[in-house]
Amino acid sequence: MLILLRQGKISKWFSGIGQEAISVGSILALAEDEYVLPMHRNLGIFTGRGIPLNRLFAQFQGKMSGFTKGRDRSFHFGSKEHNIIGMISHLGPQLAIADGLALAHKLDKEQKTVLVFSGDGGSSEGDFHEALNVAAVWDLPVIFVIENNGYGLSTPSHEQFKFESFVKKGPAYNIDALSIDGNNVLEVFHTVSEIKESIAKKPRPFILECNTFRMRGHEEASGTKYVPKELMEEWSKKDPIENFQNYLFDQAVLTEALLSDLRTEIKTEIEAGLEQAYAEEIVSFSESTELNDLFAQNDHAEQLSLAPSSDREIRLVDAISEGLKQSMQKYPKSVLMGQDVAEYGGVFKITEGFVEEFGKDRIRNTPLCESAIVGAALGLSIEGRKAIMEMQFADFVSCGFNQIVNNLAKIHWRWGQNADVLIRMPTGAGVGAGPFHSQSNEAWFFHVPGLKIVYPAFPGDAKGLLAASISENNPVLFFEHKALYRSLTGPVAEEYYELEIGKAACVKEGTELSIITYGMGVHWALDYCEQNPNESIEIIDLRTLSPLDTATVYESVRKTNKALVLHEDNLTGGIGAELSALIQENCFKDLDAPVARLGSLDTPVPFSAKLEEAYLANHALASAIKETLAY
Repeated sequence: MLILLRQGKISKWFSGIGQEAISVGSILALAEDEYVLPMHRNLGIFTGRGIPLNRLFAQFQGKMSGFTKGRDRSFHFGSKEHNIIGMISHLGPQLAIADGLALAHKLDKEQKTVLVFSGDGGSSEGDFHEALNVAAVWDLPVIFVIENNGYGLSTPSHEQFKFESFVKKGPAYNIDALSIDGNNVLEVFHTVSEIKESIAKKPRPFILECNTFRMRGHEEASGTKYVPKELMEEWSKKDPIENFQNYLFDQAVLTEALLSDLRTEIKTEIEAGLEQAYAEEIVSFSESTELNDLFAQNDHAEQLSLAPSSDREIRLVDAISEGLKQSMQKYPKSVLMGQDVAEYGGVFKITEGFVEEFGKDRIRNTPLCESAIVGAALGLSIEGRKAIMEMQFADFVSCGFNQIVNNLAKIHWRWGQNADVLIRMPTGAGVGAGPFHSQSNEAWFFHVPGLKIVYPAFPGDAKGLLAASISENNPVLFFEHKALYRSLTGPVAEEYYELEIGKAACVKEGTELSIITYGMGVHWALDYCEQNPNESIEIIDLRTLSPLDTATVYESVRKTNKALVLHEDNLTGGIGAELSALIQENCFKDLDAPVARLGSLDTPVPFSAKLEEAYLANHALASAIKETLAY
């Protein structure tokens, strides 16, 4: 690999030289159907699982027969076929995915262990603490392997943490912790095997510190100038391959002739793999392929274009609760997680009574760790479960942001892994909750390819769209306006039904102006029209923000010739800016006025009722409508 790097045939390389015993010993101690979540320098994990070398080389060269179709590099990939879950550059987030995989095994009563790697540097991330804490609280069968090589890139351990060994971490979490010689392949193999046997008898997490050293840089370009020469010399005497080879000679297992034969066999296999990878054409770009691979195909066909008619009127909060309950009945392997969602029923009481019906295994209170729970949800989905998470308030999603935008959103595009994860997001202002419980943050995610964003305005839509979102084989953020939970009622059919994601609705027809909006904005617009019946205004409720139903928007604007884009979110950088640009680009010849755009004030959401009222876009809606109509 170093030769290929120098020849420019791969772009980047993370050498595992000096650390090979950890990967090889660990993977050989696991059953082939047990998941492993490796890192940069764990080449032995991939070869140990028997991945064909031509596919590995194709991956390293960005070829199509690799695992990411040229979209990601080196070891940033996974393979369900080989039960390997790929890392992302942020290091820590994969630890929580291991929790989710282990939870699935525990719920299925499978005696399987999940093994996940972290470096000593990566252990400084909050994800490390969150994942270990969740694993401890839920008694999850996970082995957290810490490759302690003394450096986080160039930063030595004493500048990373103030303890001598990761064994010290164990008592704080009430987790068993061991420290071993990570350069002794037999010690690694036997220790992992013994831990597995113990976990089979009593499921729980373990910390396994493997003390080792890397003889190359963090990656090849960084070099090793920062490492004292005497340290390199000391660890070179502990080379795991050379020492194991000498041990095999001493035990009369290995002979010079056998060693020569093995080297020839391996070299031949490597050359054949390289030749096959070299022969493959460079990846060609296809815009449609790139876009189509963002999302997994859905395997259900129950969606309807309209909600079933009903005379029954219920509140938005009840419609969401009912849709959630019926979806969990439909998918018996679904799991719902969140803070206080079990016996307490959630802070908005949407899951009240769920524990009695579905049990504590499926309705799970979580520690206060949004990142770990999003990661665990992804792990559950990899194991074929529908994972539902309640973000207690949409504001708190910032603590799980990385998992959403870099793991959930990208995983299918990167290596074809679907993510059946729904995150419920109680959102919005108007309830006097101040700047940390009132934000409209849908625009944060609107910019991220690979996420679906749903934001219903009515009870009937909420139930059908929630059911469809849970049926999805893709990550969905489902926004629910808190101020509408108990203030809004509407017709909702009692039976289970789904509404098609990506379809807007015309909730009021008109000829003079199109108001394009969603969520609370729909009700602001309806209230205005009720007070101004002589103005012919059409209201388009987007319902889904990603994907956007631009066809319905354009059709309305071409009919009325004027458009006002309205949302509760702050004006600058809001979704209205994108809608305004799209309308200008696609309906310019049909417009009789510039596209108007109205959002809330560009400040955080204030607590005072009077300040909050003035902050919200609704206070300027009447003047914006009249100005656009008069243009």
